[in-house]
Amino acid sequence: MNLTALLATKEIVVCCGSGGVGKTSIAAATALGAVNEIGGRVLVVTVDPARRLAGALGVGGLGNLARRVPDDVLKAAGYEPRGELWAAMLDTKQSWDDLVLRHAPDEATAYRILDNRLYHNLTARFVQSHDYIAMERLYELHASGDYDLIVVDTPPTRNAIDFLDAPARMADFFGGRLLRWLTLPYRVGGKRGTRLLDIASRPFYQVADRVLGSRFLQEIAEFFLNFQSMYDGFVERAHAVEGLLSDRRTTFAIVTTLEAAPLREAESFRAELDARRLHVGAMILNKTLPDFFLDAAGTMAAQRMVDGAEELAAGLHRADPESFADEVRVARVLRTVADSFHNFAIVAAREAELRNELSAAAPLTLRVPGRDDDIADLEGLGWIAGHLFASARRDPLAGGMIDA
Repeated sequence: MNLTALLATKEIVVCCGSGGVGKTSIAAATALGAVNEIGGRVLVVTVDPARRLAGALGVGGLGNLARRVPDDVLKAAGYEPRGELWAAMLDTKQSWDDLVLRHAPDEATAYRILDNRLYHNLTARFVQSHDYIAMERLYELHASGDYDLIVVDTPPTRNAIDFLDAPARMADFFGGRLLRWLTLPYRVGGKRGTRLLDIASRPFYQVADRVLGSRFLQEIAEFFLNFQSMYDGFVERAHAVEGLLSDRRTTFAIVTTLEAAPLREAESFRAELDARRLHVGAMILNKTLPDFFLDAAGTMAAQRMVDGAEELAAGLHRADPESFADEVRVARVLRTVADSFHNFAIVAAREAELRNELSAAAPLTLRVPGRDDDIADLEGLGWIAGHLFASARRDPLAGGMIDA
């Protein structure tokens, strides 16, 4: 199994993980590699508020409307694409407007919702709004049939769990007891229903009227009454989205570094996915130390620098007396460099052990070495893709299968 074989059998790849592990870059590099290795129409869509993706792909601003990365841009960066690379970023407001226009029972109801002040606050601030509409958008993109593969960049792990739960939670919210209570006078109709509600909740009404204005509760009730007209559509779509996530054509790629906190979150999220019976296709270990820290020749050279620092310093002084005049200081620098190498080698050995332990967590365990610079262009994304799509080989220390 390698990444090419995995992606060839899937239609959706959900990249998830904690913040700061390079998830956005991994998602974009995965899509770029798929276009070059497999072909077809490949879309990468980010629901993360970070906006580095557009710049890295060289397509300017991104929004709900997917934009194709021009072939000449890819070729200028040294690629020979076998398919088409597309990119999009979730526009929460536009996606909600489209959803209302699609699911409202009629145009008049749709525009009553769109013109309501509460609607604008709900779609901008409600804790589940962004996560729900991201799932709605993913479902819509897949259902369009326009793409052979969709690579999704999700919010950080704790939000990603909300991302998975959002459809069911939104359906529960709009069918909940509070909203039934608020809309009762409008659903029951007549003065009797309104009078009973006023008497039972007079203190609440008085406070709400004084603080928020006399029409506050009426606007809330009218809004949710209109919104509940789309309730059946919410429930139906929630079930459809859940079915899409558990479909054999969908897989999850967990992105993490080998630092303690992100790794714990990755393992926790893996447990969540297992509990939901969702397919985990790959564990991607990003920003790992390079293999040369595990090389025996490198370790031997570092030890020689420690043991023979004075001799090496004297040799440097003889070769260039002006630059290496202070032999004592030069020897101290050599020992410091060698000690630093030894410390990194210890960490690299521990990383190799962790990689071996994690190899059982997913059918495919991949790794990408760290870089000194940020990934900000197609060259950087291609460098990541080169590691992700390289042929698997055996880890020289841990014995597990990794990607070079």
